Amino acid sequence: MEDDGSLTKDYILEKVKAGQWLLKSIEQRQKTIYRVTKSILRFQKQFFEKGIHFLRPLVLKNVAEDIDVHESTVSRITTNKYVHTPQGIFELKYFFTSGIDQGIGEAVSSKRIKDMIMQMVQKENLKSPYTDLQIADVLDRKSGIKVARRTVAKYREALKILPSNKRKQLF
Repeated sequence: MEDDGSLTKDYILEKVKAGQWLLKSIEQRQKTIYRVTKSILRFQKQFFEKGIHFLRPLVLKNVAEDIDVHESTVSRITTNKYVHTPQGIFELKYFFTSGIDQGIGEAVSSKRIKDMIMQMVQKENLKSPYTDLQIADVLDRKSGIKVARRTVAKYREALKILPSNKRKQLF
């Protein structure tokens, strides 16, 4: 039969091991967050230096392969984690964005296109607001971004911007 001193010692050793495991887990998590953030920074360097119009399409798989972890790890790490940048404070998930292929081996970030649509609508003549087709034409003409009218409509709806006939002011 063990005495009380031995039971106490075993209990304390068990708690110390649990504490060490917890500290090691926290340290590992911090390192992974750091590696993911550093990878995002490499992929989105132009965004951090110049702004939203330089945000590149990026998927979880790109970062996962870059730092040799599973995509689900990158997904978990970027959820509810924020980074303070020269452009503002963003959730790490923000930097993962789809893109629209421009047919020349380059894609344009959907967030960049949405931002451009928002800016166009904010500056438009309210007596003659842009239609989705006109927005697509202006994007192509002024920025060389080829996007379908239906895509403009989808992005406009996502931005909670009304269609041109509902934005029109008669006086």
